[in-house]
Formats: sequence, C-alpha cells, structure tokens
Amino acid sequence: MAPLVPKPRKSQALAIGPEHFVNRELSWLEFNARVLEEAEDAGNLLLERLKFLSIFSSNLDEFMMVRVSGLREQMQGLAEPEDRMPEALSLHDQFLQVHERTHRLVERQYRCLREQVLPGLAQAGIRLLDPDALPPEHQQHLKTFFQQTVFPVLTPVAIDPSHPTPHLRSRGLYLAAMIDQASYRSASTNRLLAVVHLPPVLPRLIRLPGEADSFVLLEQLVGTRLEQLFSGSSIVCWTTIRITRDADLDIDGDQALQDLSQAVEEGLKQLRHRDVVRLEVAPGADATLVAAVCRPLGLMPGEIYEVDGPLDLTVFNEWQSLPGYPHLHDEPFTPKRPVGLGEGANFFETIRQRDVLIHHPYESFGCVTEFLQQAAEDPDVLAIKQTLYRAGSESPIIRALIAAADKGKSVTAVVELLARFDEQSNVKWARQMERAGVHVVYGFVDRKTHCKLTLVVRREAGRIRRYVHLGTENYNAATSRIYTDLGLFTARESFGEDASALFNYLTGYSTGYQWRQFTVSPDNLHDRVLQLIDAETEKARSRRPARIFAKLNQLVDPEVIAALYRASQAGVPVELVVRGSCCLRPGVTGLSETIRVTSILDRFLEHSRVYVFGAEPEEEVYLASADWMPRNFRRRVEIMFPVLEPTLKRRIVQGILPTLVQDTVKARLMQSDGTYTRVTPAIGQKPLRAQLQFLGDPPVPAYVNEVAEQDLRV
Repeated sequence: MAPLVPKPRKSQALAIGPEHFVNRELSWLEFNARVLEEAEDAGNLLLERLKFLSIFSSNLDEFMMVRVSGLREQMQGLAEPEDRMPEALSLHDQFLQVHERTHRLVERQYRCLREQVLPGLAQAGIRLLDPDALPPEHQQHLKTFFQQTVFPVLTPVAIDPSHPTPHLRSRGLYLAAMIDQASYRSASTNRLLAVVHLPPVLPRLIRLPGEADSFVLLEQLVGTRLEQLFSGSSIVCWTTIRITRDADLDIDGDQALQDLSQAVEEGLKQLRHRDVVRLEVAPGADATLVAAVCRPLGLMPGEIYEVDGPLDLTVFNEWQSLPGYPHLHDEPFTPKRPVGLGEGANFFETIRQRDVLIHHPYESFGCVTEFLQQAAEDPDVLAIKQTLYRAGSESPIIRALIAAADKGKSVTAVVELLARFDEQSNVKWARQMERAGVHVVYGFVDRKTHCKLTLVVRREAGRIRRYVHLGTENYNAATSRIYTDLGLFTARESFGEDASALFNYLTGYSTGYQWRQFTVSPDNLHDRVLQLIDAETEKARSRRPARIFAKLNQLVDPEVIAALYRASQAGVPVELVVRGSCCLRPGVTGLSETIRVTSILDRFLEHSRVYVFGAEPEEEVYLASADWMPRNFRRRVEIMFPVLEPTLKRRIVQGILPTLVQDTVKARLMQSDGTYTRVTPAIGQKPLRAQLQFLGDPPVPAYVNEVAEQDLRV
C-alpha cells in the first residue's frame, strides 16, 4: 500500500443528501445475492454450492426475523427506528422493494437447486427421490419406517370450534390439509383445516437402504399417508408450510434490573407468540387451503412465498458430513501455528518478549485456548478475566475458565446474554460457570458487551504482569475455522492497564479512566473514528500524502459515511472492503470519486475489522470488534486498539491487506447504484484468490517472521 498524494479535484463537490445513501435493507439483500452467486458458480464444488444455498436460507431467516419484522412494525406504527438514517424511500416503498427483491432471489435459489445442484449431486451418487416413484422394496421400507418411527410421534390436529388453531412455531415445518370429515349425525361431511407438525426429533432426510446415498423427505412420506393420521376422513388437498415470526427480544426493564438471566428466559418464551412475518408454502398449493392457513396469521401482501422445493434448505447440511465425497468439498486444511507459538511453547515467555498476531483461520485458534489452559495450570497466574459474546454449544474456552476456577484462581466472565440467537446457550454457560465458582457478570441492560478481550494477571519476580488477548473474533472454537479474524497477544503495560480499567467498567461501573491505547464505545469510539477520517481529509487539503483503508462487515453510520464523502471530495484515496451492508455510494462524481468498495465472498466468512489511516510509513493501524454502525458506536461496548509492533504492522499493511484488495476471483466491486459486479483479472494478469493465497505455504512474506530489537520491549 504505497503512499498516495491526493490529486487536485476538477469536479464540483456535491451537497450530501438522502439520495446519496443506499437503503440498508436493500444493501443487505445485495449481500445475500452475493452468497447466492457462490451457489450458482459452477467453478465451486457441488457440496460447497449446496452449503451456500443453505447459508442463503439461514441468512434470509434472520433477516426476516429481525430487519423485516422491524420495518413491518414501523409501518404499523408499533415501533420507532432505533437509528434515523437519511432515507430516500418511504417505509411502504422499502417494504415493497424488500419483498419484491427477496421473491426474485428465492426463485433463483430454488432454480439453482433444482436445475444444477441436485442433478449434479445425483450423478455423483447423492440422490433426493420421490417416494411415489420408488421400487417395491423401498416402498416397504418406508411403510415400516412410518409405522414404527414416524406415526407414533405425530399429532394430527383438525381445526373446528372445539379444536382451535394450534400455535405454529417459528421456523417449524408443518403439513396443512383440507379434510372432509364424516358427520356423526348425518350423511354429510364437514370440510376442515388440519395441520400436522413435523417435529425436529424426526429425521427430515430419510435414508433408503442400499449402497447408494439415497434419501426421501419426511414431509413427502407423511403427505402420502395423511389418511392414516386422519382416519375416517378424506384428504381433499395438502401442502407443506413454514412460518417465520418476529424475533426481536423484548426484555422487561424492571425484571432485568432484578435478574437479567431470568428476564432473558422470559423474553425468549414470549418470542413464541410474536407476529408472523413470512409464510412459505409448496408450489401449486390449493388457494382455498392457503387462504385458510393465512386467515389467523395477519399476513401482509408480499409475505407469502411459494417455494418450488424443500422448505428451509438448511436441511441439506446433513449431506456435508456424508463419507466418501472428498472430491465434492474444498480441500481440507490444517491451521498453522503462529510464529513463536509452536507446539509446547510457553505463551508467557513468548508474549513477554513481543506481541503476537494471529490470522484466523489460517493460523490456529487453538492457541487462544492453549493460552487459557496454560493460565489455568500456571501456579503464578492469580486471575483471569474474559468477555464472552458467542461461545458456541461446545466451548473449550469455558472449560478452561472452569478449570482455572477449580484450581482456586480468581476467574471473571462477562457474558453477554443478549447475543442474538445465542441467548439460551449463553444463559446455560453462565449458570454452569457460576456453579463452578466463576464470577459471572451479565454486562449491561441497555448495551451489549461485544468487545473480545481476555486479561491474565500473573505474579513474576516480585511484581505483577498482565497478559492481554484482543481480537476481532468471538471466543468460539467452531466458528474460528470458518471466519477470518485477527487476534493480538500482548504484555505491553499500557494495554494491561486499559484492560483492567475496561473490566472494572464492565463489572463495577468504574468511569473516569483516561484510556492509553484502547478506544471504547459508547465512550469515544465514534468521535475517534471521525477524528481519524477528518485528519486524513486535512492532510489531503494541504497536499500531504493521505489514505484511508477499512475492512469491516457493515458500513451504515451516516456521520461516518458523510465524513468519508468529505475525505473523497478532498482527494483522499479511500479503499473499503465491506462484506455485507454498505450504505455509501462509491464513484459518484463530485462526491465519492476516490472511494472504492469491494466485497469478498469465499470459503471463509470475512469477519475481521481492520482500519488504516495515513500513508506509509506513518500509517496508524487499528483492529476492532466494531463495525461502523450506529449500534456499535452507541449501544455496544466495543474496542478499537492499535497495532504497535512494526513487524506486525508491516504484515498487515504490506501482506494481508494488499492480498485482499488484489483479489480477482472472489471479489465484487460495488457500483454507485448499490449493485455489485464481479472483479476479473485484466488481460494477461494471473488470477489471485486472496483466501487461497493465505492458505498457501508460507501464507505471508518471510519478513513478518523477523523480530526487530526495538520490538522486544513491552
């Protein structure tokens, strides 16, 4: 990333208006469209394409439950937006455009499944079959399986005045049918709506006997046997349905002040009864049947999705673990050990000598776990403190904290109970740690603790030394293998003091500390980011070298976007790598001509946040837990921290970042209208795929392994 001198501007600067901001919801849908492109890409292996179809489905579920449900409530006058955005579209227009775009994307998703992925997998030996077209021996197997395993579990419900409409679970799978029930009093029949819940305790994909990997869907098996469930009635028509409910967790403020964990559990129970925001039905469903299903749900136009294929494609995640198909997967890899932290390394010795940067998943997250395990075993370690946002269902990190508490160390865990969709898991872990003697703190009621921070306090030669780990990642061993992140180990005194002060704030509301290295939200992160952008703007105006680089997940904050526009108008080169939503419009004459926005969608989820301000060799390099969004600046506890060791700065600025921005295989370039075009190599240029480059050996230039004498000080 060579220094750039801003060029004099020739175009007249534009005044910044609402039309210069991309709608956040539509921008997010463009991100999910890029996920879908990976499924449609014939250059990807078949089971990887199926994985992206599944990710598209789970992403869309969350989008409907959170973003679209919030938009819906605002339209109905039931809620105010948490953040006011410069918006050229009315709420009604946003709602209509969101559903119109989503319908088109879902049609593409299922066309890809039907016409490309499933036929390709069938040729490779993995088949999804129609139960009605099976040979007699398989028909008999399904009959036996239904009678012995499925039938006893199902509960058929016919709806009439004495049997009211059952509660439909969000994201649950149901069969809905119209049945003609014989009357006990006359020869006539009563036509009733009936539903059958297909509970997750039953396998959704039923394997057929034989050598081939052949399956049928549970809903098709049950659908052909509904008359057994509704004995004495005739089945007029049936279809598969799935609903999605609003998942915005409401917490009772008074109860939260008494017991936040109990308030969260009560709030989770209330989610079961939130409004329905989407209904998915199988294609060709009878209109009368669909109308009967919709009647009690209060659906709005556009919220009914006719899906030509299995509802909820996450069902196919099961196929990812089928043995015998390595040629349909990306090649497996083994994360490398970071320099200085090889097998059996003493973490405290290494970190005491120099800072250590870890690039996940290319370098092992196991080092973070080993650091805590060594701390748990070390008799000189006095205390361990850690923030936990998403720990996962199986957590070696939490087991290490419990082991440390068992050995009598002072262990504190700040657990964020309101991490969306991880609330129940986090409540479970919090209570398990409490029983083991860990001091558990739940953070704040009005802001989420999203920073990633570990502090180990150790007694050494008559003094106390603090060891710190900070990162852009969650302390989740499972996601560490599929998310790209950066973590930093350091024993610098200034970092240790800031870490102690931050934990004092999280556990004891301690304030008034003057941060030495950390920038913390909601304290001063927003102001600091704006100051750093404005400083580059002033450099450009005075014709000095200037540059802004930011890699983040989402760029939404209107004040930051406006500051970037002003920087561009001054001539500052601005390079943004934004994985998801980006509300900034790049390349607009007189507004953002010097801004380039790319998005990389590949095997691993780009998750790291890296910010660089200034031109080499005087740049400032920061890592952060925060995206540039109002919620991160105002309603979360976040950290931005500098990378100070020169060799590590060089690794980021000369190794990692250039590789990302030079990607010509998996990068997409954002256009000023909010759409994206695929980046392709120039004529004669060798294609570069950044993530494959990082997976190579060595993953970074050799100079990053050097340790300069001046870097040994802490």
